[in-house]
Amino acid sequence: MAITSANQLELLQTAEAVAREKMIDPDLVIQAMEDSLARAAKSRYGAEMDIRVKIDRKTGRAAFSRVRTVVEDDAVENHHAQLTVKQAKSYLRDPQVGDEVVDEVPPVDLGRIAAQSAKQVILQKVREAERDRQYEEFKDRVGTILNGTVKREEYGNIIVDIGRGEGILRRNDKIGRESYRIGDRIRAFVKDVRREARGPQVFLSRTAPEFMMALFKMEVPEIYDGIIEIKACARDPGSRAKIAVISYDNSIDPVGACVGMRGSRVQAVVNELQGEKIDIIPWNQDVATFLVNALQPAEVSKVVFDEDASKIEVVVPDEQLSLAIGRRGQNVRLASQLTGLDIDILTEADESARRQAEFAERTRLFMDTLDVDEMMAQLLVSEGFTNLEEVAYVEVDELLAIDGFDESTAGELQARARDCLEEQARKAMEAARALGVEDSLVEFQGLTPQMLEALGKEGIKTLEDFATCADWELAGGWTTENGQRKKDDGILESFDMSLEEAQTLIMTARVMLGWVDPTELEPEAVEAEETEEDEA
Repeated sequence: MAITSANQLELLQTAEAVAREKMIDPDLVIQAMEDSLARAAKSRYGAEMDIRVKIDRKTGRAAFSRVRTVVEDDAVENHHAQLTVKQAKSYLRDPQVGDEVVDEVPPVDLGRIAAQSAKQVILQKVREAERDRQYEEFKDRVGTILNGTVKREEYGNIIVDIGRGEGILRRNDKIGRESYRIGDRIRAFVKDVRREARGPQVFLSRTAPEFMMALFKMEVPEIYDGIIEIKACARDPGSRAKIAVISYDNSIDPVGACVGMRGSRVQAVVNELQGEKIDIIPWNQDVATFLVNALQPAEVSKVVFDEDASKIEVVVPDEQLSLAIGRRGQNVRLASQLTGLDIDILTEADESARRQAEFAERTRLFMDTLDVDEMMAQLLVSEGFTNLEEVAYVEVDELLAIDGFDESTAGELQARARDCLEEQARKAMEAARALGVEDSLVEFQGLTPQMLEALGKEGIKTLEDFATCADWELAGGWTTENGQRKKDDGILESFDMSLEEAQTLIMTARVMLGWVDPTELEPEAVEAEETEEDEA
């Protein structure tokens, strides 16, 4: 393979043909040719030489040149590719370190092996350019819907022809009962685009909640225009789904707009999702109202919300229990995903039995600790007192408001409650000391003796041990595994410690130990204060 005038124009023609076929820039193909010719020329002139090739974009002439870099006198490592400043004066008027001396060398007649090597380099560069083009084209389409044609099936995954590339619809991203044949048209959601060694991978999905939301956006003009917004979506792909919608125009019913005339709009989405039933519910800022809507068609009697635990209890009539839970727990599971809350379903009978059990437990607590009769203990529970701390430190007027309580009775009850709390604290401190809890943790403000005992039982005995804890280890939290929310119990959760309180205590301990510079925390505190002022 010799670079002669007879085939100079063929280089340009070949570059243009390859660029058109692969839909890439012709300059990228020519650069690949230059690199391949330079590599092949090195096999003739010597691998230690810096040989470069420049192809004229108009004539196709390939110019071969040898490049040597000017370096310090004592820095020459390769005499074939470097020269000293003194040597460079023979070629340059005022050579400086870093300048390059370029000498044109005659074109080489490439042998069969060198020509084959050059061809491989060109193909590799073209493939890389094609992959870059595909990635740049599809990376901005994440979150949109693509139409394609089924090309083949590999190990249960569907390979989809999406025009200038291929997408992969993995087995777990297919709706359960769907089956495809080669040539079938398919519509899917672009979930992710990744760079990989074998080229960009376009991952498609038909089970993602975002796919349903995108379909509604296509079918409902009000959603496309931003008048209606889908606030949340939960799916059991191929079976049932729930979406929550809100309208920013009071004259437009968001549910009716999504359903369409005679159900035409929602039916179009249902047909695309293989008959998946869709519940469209109005979104509401009030959590309880939103949850009642999310549990439809079941009727809800009462909602009890625990903000600290992100947990909600729903009381339903006995005959509505199976409807609220749904087949295999589907209805309550979708409602939980839609609201982001952990939901407990109770019947009215269960809730009544639990209230009675709690009432009896608190009554027994006051009878045992305050040494009062059952009637007086029940009076305290009926008035909303749940523990000794509330009795001991409440304003005396609240106790006097209870029928039959005078100042003497109220004072005696508070004195007994405080004595009992002091005795409990003394015993807890003795237990903590017996567990090996050290002074550094005992003297740390913010922890009660009972907390110290609980920490000691978990092996947290020094301030250093405490400072290494995570906030959720102390206050508890929630994690999600395989789509299911899981409760993580905290060491101090039974003392009603919140995550914010745990974070503050842990950070204070780290500052005291010198692990954290307190000045680094000041900007965050100022920012938090400014945010609170803005909200106010």
